[in-house]
Amino acid sequence: MFRDRFAALEPVHQAVTKKFDSLLSTDMGEPHTTAMHVVLIHQAFASPREAGGTRHFEFARRVVARGNKATIIASSLSYHSGGQAGGSRREIIEGVEVIRTYTYPSLHKSFVWRVISFFSFMFSSVPAALFVKDVDIVMGTSPPIFQALSAWFVAKLRGRPFLLEIRDLWPSFALDIGILKNPVLVFLSRKLENFIYRQATHILVNSPAYRTYMLGKGIPGSKVTLIPNGVDPTQFDAESIGRKFRDRWGLGDLFVAMYAGALGMANDIETILRAAQHLRSKPEIKIVLVGDGKERTNLEAKAKTMRISNVLFVGAVPKQEMPNALAASNVCIATLRNIPMFRMPYPNKVFDYLAAGRPIVLGIDGEIRKVVDNARAGIFVPPGDDNALAQAIVVLHCNRRMASEMGSNGRAFVVANFNRNTQADQFLELMHQLLSKRNKMCTADSISGS
Repeated sequence: MFRDRFAALEPVHQAVTKKFDSLLSTDMGEPHTTAMHVVLIHQAFASPREAGGTRHFEFARRVVARGNKATIIASSLSYHSGGQAGGSRREIIEGVEVIRTYTYPSLHKSFVWRVISFFSFMFSSVPAALFVKDVDIVMGTSPPIFQALSAWFVAKLRGRPFLLEIRDLWPSFALDIGILKNPVLVFLSRKLENFIYRQATHILVNSPAYRTYMLGKGIPGSKVTLIPNGVDPTQFDAESIGRKFRDRWGLGDLFVAMYAGALGMANDIETILRAAQHLRSKPEIKIVLVGDGKERTNLEAKAKTMRISNVLFVGAVPKQEMPNALAASNVCIATLRNIPMFRMPYPNKVFDYLAAGRPIVLGIDGEIRKVVDNARAGIFVPPGDDNALAQAIVVLHCNRRMASEMGSNGRAFVVANFNRNTQADQFLELMHQLLSKRNKMCTADSISGS
């Protein structure tokens, strides 16, 4: 019986194999000169209709707007909630093709199940990327690092440049948080990290500290490019008061201190909850938490145990609705746990806060503190210090003029220094450099072969 079934499937197998071979045979030659086509493999990709950072979509749509093509291989599941991602399996969003592939639904169960989810996307993304036609550059992004392996493998098979983007340092962050402890897994993780760095044609980082880290790993400076996190300031109206969001959540004219981002282990939301305890005597101040993540259920339970009614969990907000949410705030909060590695990132949320023209209470030290300090856009508090966090909120509540000036300073600074339009041009220039370098190598190989 089984033999008959396999025999019946043989014509299908042959057809798929023939199609796959034809795709590779037509795509292994010279890069296409009419328009550049970039393929990005990214499990945590978010479109404007979803919650999460949209750096990659904003780059991709600008690539398309300049006459090129962009295809994104994404997960069928939301990285933040673990539920089904929005959109169909294959769709075009503002000219960007998004292909969603199978991911095992275990992202938020445990560390082991999380890795299983990563592996499922790693394997499902490969055939999806191989069936995309006329590819010039294959881009992978980490974390999770496993999807970067998929991008490397696809680039290798297709003979295309492999651009590796590092958004966070893995496994270093996992080690510092304490998620990764097993010595064997640590050893293998470091081996995998070093392997993928060596295999990359070029490495793109989004924080200056990550570039320093790469140089410390022995990666040549010419192989590492910094295009920092940033924002499209035109999406935000600093004069808006977010009345629609306030009315929806019954905020009225309360002074709103808002955190907007992931609710995960790294984000130190517990410090914000403890700060809310200090503020219980000030009913005119409301702490609003916008976002979702693995720890949300635990955090809501903790808030009930702490009996703090001045905290509101509103859940995840699609990126296209984030400007209205931030407009409803009077001050924005950014926190991370107090560990050495968290001095290195450029968190996306901070650039959104700056573009929204809101003062920032920053419970993160390091690189992002330099940005906020240089912008004169907020108050720094030591990470994990709930008392200092509460006091900073009170200071801004009592000094509205100072808060307004900080907000204006921040918006002007981000427009001048972290504008997504400028960064998209830098991204495109990097793509052209990689293609030009490959063209020269192909020409040299052709001449030497003849």
